[in-house]
Amino acid sequence: MKNFKVNYRLEGEAGKIKAHSHIEYEIYLFHKGTCRYLIHNQIYDLQPGDILLMDGLALHKPNVPINSEYIRSHVHFAPHSIETLLSSLNASSLLDVFHKLGHCLIRTTNKQEVNKLAGLIKQMSEINHEPMSKQEQEWELKALLVQVLIIVNRLGNTSSIKVISKKLDKTWQAERIATYIQQHFHEKLSIDKIATQLNLSKSYVSHVFKEMTGFTVMEYVMACRLKQVQYLLEVEERKTLQQIADESGFESVSHLSRFFKKQMGITAKTYRMERLKIFKE
Repeated sequence: MKNFKVNYRLEGEAGKIKAHSHIEYEIYLFHKGTCRYLIHNQIYDLQPGDILLMDGLALHKPNVPINSEYIRSHVHFAPHSIETLLSSLNASSLLDVFHKLGHCLIRTTNKQEVNKLAGLIKQMSEINHEPMSKQEQEWELKALLVQVLIIVNRLGNTSSIKVISKKLDKTWQAERIATYIQQHFHEKLSIDKIATQLNLSKSYVSHVFKEMTGFTVMEYVMACRLKQVQYLLEVEERKTLQQIADESGFESVSHLSRFFKKQMGITAKTYRMERLKIFKE
């Protein structure tokens, strides 16, 4: 169904997942395996039962060792697609968890609630295969999503939220590098410049960032630039591609256009038209 994407117990394929951001909200449930997840400038070593909430706009990417098990479920949904229903139920505050917490990790000892959440996601994933009309599918999905949001809010308001753990030095340094890149990606950046600004060696910056995030430094720089381009194309519809290139750290419009087409599969102009069309419907 439009504005919803649900996957239950998806396995493997982490190597194919590029760093990405999206306008939709995401609820992610980690079932099993090994995964270090980078969201914005935070790195989380996931444990079975962990729940990640993402407002979508934050750049995020899983880092999974080669040949390691990786099983997860997730729900993507556009907030505007559920707002009317929530308002009619006097439950608009169920989306507040995304506004207040942005992107975060929920780690709880309440296995019953985690299992209930997994069961709801499973039901959502099966809706498309049920013999019912599109309208009925939409009703079912929205009803189940409301239940998912209730659980997420309940867990999000417990003391288990925003897990703060003792970080490894490598994790801390990788987060410093990510933070610096996010603050300066619109400038001319090089590994040398980043290393100098953070008082680290060039080889250390390259090695520790790749080990902890799965990105090379310059891959992350370009991912941040791409995310900014997507944001400006959607939100600043009067801005020209030249202005967007200047504000996103691209050398020229042609550089932006080539990179965008390669990464997204469509031109920046087409992307803007498609995204604006969604929000005007």
